[in-house]
Amino acid sequence: MSKVLIIEDEMAASKRLQKLLAEQMPEAVVADVLVSIASSVEWLNNNAQPDLIFADIHLADGSSFEIFKQVKVDCPIIFITAYDQYALEAFKHNSIHYLLKPIKKEELAEAIERFRRMSSNKANNALDFAKMLSAFRQPAQSYKERFIIRFGEHIKTIETSDVAYFYTENKANYAVMKDGKRYPVDHNLDELEELINPRNFFRINRQFIIGYNSITEMVSYSKSRVLIKLTPPSKLETIVSTERSAAFKSWLAGE
Repeated sequence: MSKVLIIEDEMAASKRLQKLLAEQMPEAVVADVLVSIASSVEWLNNNAQPDLIFADIHLADGSSFEIFKQVKVDCPIIFITAYDQYALEAFKHNSIHYLLKPIKKEELAEAIERFRRMSSNKANNALDFAKMLSAFRQPAQSYKERFIIRFGEHIKTIETSDVAYFYTENKANYAVMKDGKRYPVDHNLDELEELINPRNFFRINRQFIIGYNSITEMVSYSKSRVLIKLTPPSKLETIVSTERSAAFKSWLAGE
């Protein structure tokens, strides 16, 4: 049995990781799922160290690297992020692997196998940093470039780059195009988050994923929230939720 700690503030990503772990690492027991630097530091200071940590680099209250600067952690860490510029920094904190979102099964399998090898051969835990860095300099994860749309008896494709935003209403999911047209999509927002490039799109709340270029105005709102005005305009209110506002500002800044 291996006790695993997950540090991830995106519910969809956390659920996907747990599902993949159940499939590929049946001996893993998830000790806890933490969503912030503060809660992670507190947990690590008050609990026995896990056997393995999965940590998303981007958290709502900052970088997860801060956790490991505040708490001495001896167990291996697998860092996860949508961006590959953090690879070198990740290696400074007991990292045995580095996964790009959305996580691919084969890449997770490689990370798990590396952990198992290190666990069974503690005398030879040196990391091949040059090889890992070379791997991360390969082209990053490719994302869905187009969607097949079905309406009535008709089928067409739409380019992801032409989508202004996605939203859900009355249990149906839609893509609103930059020209104002609206099409139903087969994927829910959790699935779309995994399929589209996080550099270009951001999940602002449970109902909307917006494109960077669709934002025309932002207004400070109550409880640290942000009111977004979009083009084409949305008939529904588009507000960045409190728990997503910090990550949203980091996304705007390209961090």
